[in-house]
Amino acid sequence: MAVALLDLRAQHASVGDDTVAAMMRVVDDQTFILGEPVEKFEEAVAALSNTRFAIGCANGTDALLLSLRALGVQHGDEIVTTPFTFFATAGAIHNVGARPVFADIDPDTFNISPQAAAAAVTQRTKAVIPVDLFGQLAAIDAIAAAIPDLPIIEDAAQSIGATRMIGDRVIHAGEAAAMGTFSFFPSKNLGGFGDGGMIVTQDEALAQRLRRLRVHGGLKTYFHEEVGYNSRLDALQAAVLLAKLPNLEQWSAARRRNAEYYDRAFARMSDVRTPVIDPANVSIYNQYTLRVERRDALQAHLRSKDIGNSIYYPLPLHLQPCFAYLGYSEGAFPESERAAKEVISLPVYPELEPSQLDEVIDAVRGFYGDRERIDEGAAAAKARSAHGLHRSRRAWLRRTGPRARVREGGIPGDRL
Repeated sequence: MAVALLDLRAQHASVGDDTVAAMMRVVDDQTFILGEPVEKFEEAVAALSNTRFAIGCANGTDALLLSLRALGVQHGDEIVTTPFTFFATAGAIHNVGARPVFADIDPDTFNISPQAAAAAVTQRTKAVIPVDLFGQLAAIDAIAAAIPDLPIIEDAAQSIGATRMIGDRVIHAGEAAAMGTFSFFPSKNLGGFGDGGMIVTQDEALAQRLRRLRVHGGLKTYFHEEVGYNSRLDALQAAVLLAKLPNLEQWSAARRRNAEYYDRAFARMSDVRTPVIDPANVSIYNQYTLRVERRDALQAHLRSKDIGNSIYYPLPLHLQPCFAYLGYSEGAFPESERAAKEVISLPVYPELEPSQLDEVIDAVRGFYGDRERIDEGAAAAKARSAHGLHRSRRAWLRRTGPRARVREGGIPGDRL
């Protein structure tokens, strides 16, 4: 059985009527640039992230770029960030004329180490950009404590709806930073029918400047206080995203249940390390990422079985050819480099059926020669069936509870 890394058609089957109807309302209204759909979606995202303001823009990369500009970052400034993330984080820093300064990651969460970030600060540092990698929040509180005088731009492209307990408060993605940035790329937990981005903030002055920067630097037509960008969230995308938004929590909850199912199946495998979630965090599992032995061989094996997978990310940013001018060399950030050689992400999208999860599990176990428990489980199931039991269980996993939970929330009943 082939299992895709992500199947957006399965999601569309459950929400297609709502999203298409939302798009057609925009088409009928013929207001495609900003307008009411964008304003309503901005209000909804601000409420979700518990922030005062939300400003839509063209994509998640522009959200970072605009945030840096809003802080006044310019040529010669330094921005501390992680080398183990998608290129856009450091690319945006470069494109405003600043210098990316990398700090290594925590080996458990893959997020930037607060101590390493603090050690990377110099007199030229203007801000810090932690990334909420794979769906769990970076330690924003620890970063703020380690670097109390610098603003934080939280790259929350992969974490919309995720939370973190700070003291006795539940903090949402984007809430605690000077600005938080979201991406609505189709593969995100809340994905559009194309590109889209947003910035959230508690600061009215920053919000006003962000609104100005996204429309060529002027809020009044043909008058420009500064040189800005053409980076507006399309009304069509806003309408689609607003129609999808009520499903976000159940989709993320289904991802968590799928992750728990994998966790139990892989728990006793010495060659496989399951994701480590900070106890303070509730992850939305934009990716389910393992650390494994013989990663490249495992990937080849999964491909031969038509099991979707991907490597996020195979080459840390400090070793990318375009950043050679920064002067980093191999060995500069050992945890990021080790992660790049060991990580592999498996399908975790909400609509996965239990049989598909089992197919992925069997493929991983089969590669590492862990067939004994699988075969024992099949034999035990056959024996129980002969005695009139109708619910088979594998020896390596009690399936009744987890399988039932996988079916709750986010998986349409007609697709089970």
